[in-house]
Amino acid sequence: MEIKDILKNLREKNSLTQEQLAERVCVTRQAVSRWETGETQPNTDTLKLLSREFDVSINTLLGSPRQLICQCCGMPLSEDDLISKETDGSYNEDYCKWCYADGKFVYQTKEALIDFLVSHTPNPDHLGDEERRAQFESYLSQLKHWK
Repeated sequence: MEIKDILKNLREKNSLTQEQLAERVCVTRQAVSRWETGETQPNTDTLKLLSREFDVSINTLLGSPRQLICQCCGMPLSEDDLISKETDGSYNEDYCKWCYADGKFVYQTKEALIDFLVSHTPNPDHLGDEERRAQFESYLSQLKHWK
């Protein structure tokens, strides 16, 4: 789905006119109309306002052009309700809601996260804890938060 269709669907789903949406994100009705016809697209600051207004991630507004992955634990962030939020309510698309909550990281060290993963994730291959720790260490070390 294209951004023009996404914006129109969200506006209609929220029972807003173009004029009402324009007022809420500080643009003209004509700007909203141009977005919905595909003539133009909202700028970055307006995308942030739209994200907050509709309670969806910017990635969702843009038609999910990239696969988001938590940069702390590596979990795919395939749905907006998995994505963390800042204390002001804006989405933080780098982390899941379990690794980053209320503006703070849940796991203070990589070792604390690995301890959690070893004790809470399935082990279908029946690997020993040390081998599993080494696998998690190798994978997590590639993520932005732990580099």
